[in-house]
Amino acid sequence: MNTQAPLRDDTTSATDDRPVKLLCQDVWKVFGEGAKNFLAKHNGAPTSEDLSKAQLVGAVRHASLEVRRGENFIVMGLSGSGKSTLVRCLSRLVEPTWGKIELDGIDLLKASPDELIEIRRHRMGMVFQHFALLPHLTVLENIAFPLSVQGVERKTREARARKVIELVGLSGREQFYPRELSGGQQQRVGIARSLAVEPEIWFLDEPFSALDPLIRREMQAELLRLQSVLKKTIVFITHDFDEAIRLADRVAIMKDGEIIQIGTPEELVLHPATDYVAEFTRDVQRSKVMSAASLMRPVSPSADYGGTVGARDKISSFSARIVGVRKNFLVTAADGRPLGEVTPDDVIDILADRDVAKEARV
Repeated sequence: MNTQAPLRDDTTSATDDRPVKLLCQDVWKVFGEGAKNFLAKHNGAPTSEDLSKAQLVGAVRHASLEVRRGENFIVMGLSGSGKSTLVRCLSRLVEPTWGKIELDGIDLLKASPDELIEIRRHRMGMVFQHFALLPHLTVLENIAFPLSVQGVERKTREARARKVIELVGLSGREQFYPRELSGGQQQRVGIARSLAVEPEIWFLDEPFSALDPLIRREMQAELLRLQSVLKKTIVFITHDFDEAIRLADRVAIMKDGEIIQIGTPEELVLHPATDYVAEFTRDVQRSKVMSAASLMRPVSPSADYGGTVGARDKISSFSARIVGVRKNFLVTAADGRPLGEVTPDDVIDILADRDVAKEARV
């Protein structure tokens, strides 16, 4: 077992002043008889050998992470890596064996059953791979269902349901039943149902993995559109790195129940902490994750630029333009300040998967 401490994204944390919404600290989920006493005996730090001797299974092992308000935080790994168990621990759908989980400073592991029910009903939204729609209810009724559980009167809950129906693009289908909808439309109903309670934090566990590739991409675009409007704090589980690249602010990679590395997609691809992370990201096109800032050189005196790009713009987004004009592009900060320049040759090297000399960059 890799026993290193989870790697923090110190660079991102230092520049991101948004408050921490969700804190997960040294969380374990161990299956087997006497698991809690076992962890206490080992002070919350058993080795894989200790677990094996005790005939216990560590589904999640000393997991620590921080999710900031409004962040798209992706947890990913292969099947059996512990990612789904971890997200269920974060909402206490699965009871953690050890550790601390806080939502806005509230210790969820100390919350009473009644307190936890209220938190889930009013502050959390959850969407899973299987839509779990109620087949005997219409779209409107399915979306309004969690509000009826809250005791919201019918007129109010239906008004709120109609609002989110319009938000997710299902207007005109209010009276359809799930069997009359496509897979993508059914998942939109699931998303709308979770949004109807106006959650502060949104847990999505591989919500698009059962969809066809084209519909899946449409749903990813829909999620990004919704997030641009709603600014939710999102914890999203996936095993698809291309999906993570498209959606994530930061990514945590899991293996054998452990968080191996946390970082932006660019950091994970360019600076993998372990051989496992390097192998996991090996086939990712660097132009999709590398920003102009990571490739830029110092500004040239009296340069004749062929265009301007933002520091955070991905190389794939402007590669055709810069190669087409065969002139350097100026890289600017969000406030318009010049930061450096990107050359067509460096972009071509990235597209051809050749390393660009680091000493040439800022």
